[in-house]
Amino acid sequence: MKAIIISIGDELLKGHRVNTNAPFIARELGDIGIAVSRIVACSDDPQAIRDTVVSALAEADAVLVTGGLGPTSDDRTRDAVRELFGRGLVLDQPSFERIADYFRRRRRPVTETMKDQAMVIEGSAAIPNTKGTAPGMIIECAPQFAGRHLVLMPGVPAEMEAMMRLTVTPFFAPLSGAFIRHTPVMTMGIGETLLAEMIAEVEEALPSGTTLSYLPHAAGVSLMVSTSGACREQVDAENRRVVEAIAAKAGQFVYATSEATLEEVVVRTLLEKGLTVAVAESCTGGLVGSRLTDVPGSSGCFLEGLVTYSNQAKVRLLGVDPAIIERHGAVSEPVAEAMARGCLLNSGADIAVATTGIAGPGGGTPEKPVGTVCVGVASKLPDGSARVEATRLAMYGDRRQNKIRFSEAALRGLLVRLKEMES
Repeated sequence: MKAIIISIGDELLKGHRVNTNAPFIARELGDIGIAVSRIVACSDDPQAIRDTVVSALAEADAVLVTGGLGPTSDDRTRDAVRELFGRGLVLDQPSFERIADYFRRRRRPVTETMKDQAMVIEGSAAIPNTKGTAPGMIIECAPQFAGRHLVLMPGVPAEMEAMMRLTVTPFFAPLSGAFIRHTPVMTMGIGETLLAEMIAEVEEALPSGTTLSYLPHAAGVSLMVSTSGACREQVDAENRRVVEAIAAKAGQFVYATSEATLEEVVVRTLLEKGLTVAVAESCTGGLVGSRLTDVPGSSGCFLEGLVTYSNQAKVRLLGVDPAIIERHGAVSEPVAEAMARGCLLNSGADIAVATTGIAGPGGGTPEKPVGTVCVGVASKLPDGSARVEATRLAMYGDRRQNKIRFSEAALRGLLVRLKEMES
């Protein structure tokens, strides 16, 4: 089966809202073997809605629409589709009772407007709205578009997601006749061009039904291996072979073959090894600690974080020798090492990471341009001493992008050292 997703709303076309619904729907459909051929944004104009729906139904087996089902004047999807098919509206009693109960529990009267929200297009199957009021609809589009299905859902993400999980995905799953396996390959410390060169042989030998997508993001690039076919076992096996081949070629840069963030892998590794971590940050301003503590369970390994933004703070809180700062500058490997060492000793953690850099847009020099970062990592050795090393890296982006990339470099430094500590 092939699907098209239509997102209704002038706010999407004006840039006032980011379309988060379409990616969610695409993932849900992909998990049951339905490929999405197009994602379309459409205005609230009724004629534009009708034209967009007709075009999509002429091309796809399933058309899923979000937006325009609420009670306000700009919610025009239901009536536009009703007019397209020449059908009336009927009251969906279960939806009306759910809406009425929703408002009674809030001690609000049930009005005609609320009753209107429970009206669905004649001949459609109502989709219960467990997170809001207006129901969705699944419409069989015969005779105009025999064998095609049109799905209408609200644009509120929580309402749409519940409808997909509870009703829409189960409805289409037995109709797809195919299986799709998506496996992410998460990388760190490598750019798109170098990664492509490294796995060129794997990409050239992809089996039929398997595709490889590059997914650049602010901190680097990851891959998505997608395999489709009629036999689940064969799909899983071919997908796994490709993932393993990529990992063999780029293993040192691959940190996960699942939807895991770098901070999640770092925290999981710390917990598995029974180790604790502390961070000392300058240019990242607490971002490394924030990312680590975003992970549930991080309280079992994260001890503390210091934002030593000024030189005085580096000296006072981390014990950095002022002479080192004077000699090498705050953004330098020796200062990053001293910060990491001081953080390790003062916190009592098993491993510590430190960042010092120039996020921009100002502050750079020819020797240390904007985007320069030094990451220090310190870890305890069995004899009670510490292993301390620092790395200088160059990033390219605006201030926010650089901070994200700096934090990624710090997490990468932690994970590399943790892997080395396994022996």
